[in-house]
This record gives sequence, structure tokens and C-alpha cells, in this order.
Amino acid sequence: MPSEQSEPAQPSEPAQPVRNDTVAAVVRQWQTVRPDLDTGPMEIIGRVNRCAALLQQAEDAPLRRAGLSRAEFDLLGALRRTGHELTPGELARETFSSGAAVTKRLKQLTGRALVERRVDTRDRRVAHLRLTDAGRDLVDGIMPEQLVYESAVLSALDDDRQGELADLLGELLSRLEGHMRALRI
Repeated sequence: MPSEQSEPAQPSEPAQPVRNDTVAAVVRQWQTVRPDLDTGPMEIIGRVNRCAALLQQAEDAPLRRAGLSRAEFDLLGALRRTGHELTPGELARETFSSGAAVTKRLKQLTGRALVERRVDTRDRRVAHLRLTDAGRDLVDGIMPEQLVYESAVLSALDDDRQGELADLLGELLSRLEGHMRALRI
């Protein structure tokens, strides 16, 4: 009588976490109508985009109270963090904005006496921009509130997970920036 041999246990695939966010719902819909598509990239890019949109909506509350848009605060922040005067072109590069957008925002910020212009002594076509005392005080007042908000949002992840996420996003950003520079975009 032949002996019964038990079949070797098959290695089980790791269980995929069940995700119940809005992107997971979109992915499930696509998999239903187009199961042939690899929706893996959507799971990352969709979540990054959705997180960015939600974070921006909430984090703009301190800015709205100060009467600033996110883009205006980015200009003020660039002037504060660099610690020196910048030209409009340098501000555009610092804030990933177009020159026309920077010019429009600077007009509003100078009108509110948050930024002041100084004409270059050698070339009157060149403007040098710096924060006024009021501009510096505004940025210095908003930043702590902003950082408290960001810390509260990230508290859903422990310190190790925050570090892991920062590393992964940093790697992705570095590669994307390098790719865009190579394409001259």
C-alpha cells in the first residue's frame, strides 16, 4: 500500500493590505472595467496627488487668516529662508513659478508693504527684493503654526515610518528633478 505523502506547503503570497481610501476605490473601479491595466502607478501617484490636495486645503487656513495665498507665502518664505535680497528671476526659480506669476504676486506684496524693491545701481532694469520688517514678522508668525499643523498631520505615522516616507519621497523627487532637467522641462 503506497504511503500517503502530504504535499509540501506552497509559499503563500504576502497579503496585500486592504486599503479603503478614495484612490483604492478608483483603482478597484478601473480593475473592474479594465482588468488588463496595471494600476500600480496610480496607487502611488494618485495618493501623492490626493494627499497634496488635502494638505494644501487645510494648511492654507493660517495663510487665509493672514490674507495670503499659498503662492504669495511661498515668495515671502523664499525671501525669509534665503536671508538675502533676490531678483524676480531668482524668486521664480526658488518657488518654481513663472516670471509673470512672480511679477503679479510681487505687486500685491509690495502694495501691502510686505516686500520692498531696490533698483540695481548698475542696471536700472534689475530689481532686488527683500522683506520689510512687517513681511518678516508675518512669515515668522505663520511658520510655527504651520509646523504645528504639519506635525499633527504626520502624527498618524510613528517617527520611523515618517523617516521612511521622507526617504522614499526624497528619492522619488530627486529622480524626477533629474529627469526633468535632462528633458529641459
